[in-house]
Amino acid sequence: MLFILLGLPALSEEVELELVLLADASGSITEAEIEFQRQGYADAITDPRVLAAMQESAYGAIAVTYVEWAANTAVVVDWTKIDGAKSAQVFADALIGPPRQAYGRNAIGAALLDAKRLIEENDFEGWRKVIDFSGDSPNSFSGPAISTAREKVVASGITINGLPILCRFCDTPARYPDLAKIYEQRIIGGIGAFVVTAANEDDLAEAIRRKLILEISGLEPPKYVASK
Repeated sequence: MLFILLGLPALSEEVELELVLLADASGSITEAEIEFQRQGYADAITDPRVLAAMQESAYGAIAVTYVEWAANTAVVVDWTKIDGAKSAQVFADALIGPPRQAYGRNAIGAALLDAKRLIEENDFEGWRKVIDFSGDSPNSFSGPAISTAREKVVASGITINGLPILCRFCDTPARYPDLAKIYEQRIIGGIGAFVVTAANEDDLAEAIRRKLILEISGLEPPKYVASK
């Protein structure tokens, strides 16, 4: 019997949600904005309301990784099981400090496919699987087309949600006054997919918090959720 058991693959750990936080680190994002984004996610993941949503879920835990994307993708914090304040704080602490590792112009399709691979190759099995994509532009300059990547991701049972960021100190609002609608049309997809907009840098942590609660709880929001 032992011989037979040794030949079996290890069982994946069950969680409510497998979540890739796919954050923009392209050339339009400054070092200060990289730090600001990371702090926003760190604050949100440790927020008591987010933790309550986790603990009230069927499995009481999620698995999450933080990945920055540009021309390449880079894992900043590897897959972590979060089931309470202590594990959330460990994740948040790991998020603050590592150097920037993603550079160059947007390659959105490649980033989505890399996030799909990370979900498929981890050691968790989530009731739901979500890519939480954030950025300040819908443009993609290299790699697979966004439409092709989105189709592959959604076909695999993974939902893509969007967090467009209308930063105060860049030209995003002028160039893309309805970036949320563009994200809705070009990027998000899958069961229950939605968009939450960060109206500016000050709104980022609050937008992330609301988005995480929706994703963790599996609520069905309107097709796109405006920030204000």
